[in-house]
Amino acid sequence: MKPGPLPSVDVPDPGDRVEPPRCAALPTRLGVTAPGPDEPLAVVAAGPAGAGRRELVAGLLGVPAGTLAVPVGSHLLVNHAKVATRAAGVPGYRHPLAYGADPLATGPALARPPRRVELGLPDPLLRHFAVLDTPDTAALGVAGGRVLRDAVGRAGALLFVIAADQAFSAAELHLLTEVARASVEVFFVVTPGGTGWAVPADGATAEGTGASVPSPGPAGPPGPARPLDPVAVSIAAHRAVLLAAVPALARARWFPARRTELPNLRRALVGWAAGEGLRRASARPPEPPGAHGRVPVLTGVEPAELADRLDRQARSCAQRIRQHLALELANIHLRVVQEIVFGVGCAGLPALLDRELEALSLLATAQCDEAVRGMVDDAAARVFGAPLAEGVRRRITRAVRWGLTDHPDGRELDRVLLVTSTAGVASLAGVGALDALAGLPGAARDEALPPVGVALNGGCWQHWRAPGNDDPNAARSWAQRALREVELELSREVSRRFEVIRLSLGGVLADAVDHGILLA
Repeated sequence: MKPGPLPSVDVPDPGDRVEPPRCAALPTRLGVTAPGPDEPLAVVAAGPAGAGRRELVAGLLGVPAGTLAVPVGSHLLVNHAKVATRAAGVPGYRHPLAYGADPLATGPALARPPRRVELGLPDPLLRHFAVLDTPDTAALGVAGGRVLRDAVGRAGALLFVIAADQAFSAAELHLLTEVARASVEVFFVVTPGGTGWAVPADGATAEGTGASVPSPGPAGPPGPARPLDPVAVSIAAHRAVLLAAVPALARARWFPARRTELPNLRRALVGWAAGEGLRRASARPPEPPGAHGRVPVLTGVEPAELADRLDRQARSCAQRIRQHLALELANIHLRVVQEIVFGVGCAGLPALLDRELEALSLLATAQCDEAVRGMVDDAAARVFGAPLAEGVRRRITRAVRWGLTDHPDGRELDRVLLVTSTAGVASLAGVGALDALAGLPGAARDEALPPVGVALNGGCWQHWRAPGNDDPNAARSWAQRALREVELELSREVSRRFEVIRLSLGGVLADAVDHGILLA
């Protein structure tokens, strides 16, 4: 039997071989990252409801607790100022809104809660670091936990406040496990519970609880048993439970919420800020290598080949980010539907979805930044050689950022996508519009692209909080349409961003090849 004809196989010509495009490894989730050297120092206060966190922060700053009152779900950022000021960052506005410096004032009526209320106080402690008070951990959910971890990573310190009669939840232990993996300082404060400091009813000894009490001397008959210190017992019990789940936090310091201990807590926080400030200042020199001088171009660089590679790499990165965001939006849809039916209901839908979109914005920003850095490093290494000096990378990134305005699609990249009450998406351009979305504003960005920003406008809050709009089926349908519109708009936004990056980076490197040196 004769063998049949072999199937035809297309063999590419060696001259037509196309190298597969490469894209940098993109982060698939938000975690606690190492604080950047230019990030401002801050202490993030977190903990469960009912632990007296607001009263503790007020005691540290020497102000009445009512001064720190903010709408439910909003962050409170306390900075140093010569006179007391208060402003609210509300998505949908380009400028902060005055929000009542008088603690008895409720502030103007807002269509939706602000993501951040910024309070300025003339306390000397705030000269060392800012304080960010966050919503209760039980109300954060999956997305809120991710936003909190991102803030802790950029701030550098976490102040966790828990009451004596409370226990660590699974979500809180997961948060503390993530924090323990990063270079973040953690302080614990235990406050009195609803019935005061808990005392063991079974007469447990100090050794059994880990509490530190003086032991009797070796000589003489044993005297009467000394009563256990309920404060030390409570702290020791909480610490033992925590270390059983997160042993990496063994070096974390613990403080009781007593007036006599507040000076010790203040000194510990100031000491951390002094050391952390020196560490960050020395992490990045003011003039990195390659910041000035001539940077010659390698011989044999083909502009056409470089442009083709940039085009393929930009398309590959945009496609990967769109796929990641589509998967994340699908997960958001599942969580939203679950909460509508079994959790927060229709009235809590806007706050829930806004937190999800805040976490999605941070993830999309991190993925775009990482992909663009990979494109710049890869393309610049082919023109100037590898490894690329930090100063040269900064010069190229700065030139790319300036070149974005030369392209029509690059002039309004700093815009916010706002979900409307009709499940549509509107846009608001401007740097101030993006600043209103941040729970913890950071340092000036040195990335080529502005951050991605998605939020809900005030109409969504007004619509779903109305008494007649409490139909779970209608809420599920609205959420599905809104998330679909967000996916379409983000897909267009990502494609547009990498197209203008391709054009701007290609122009910067083409000029360098033509002149033989880096012109930036």
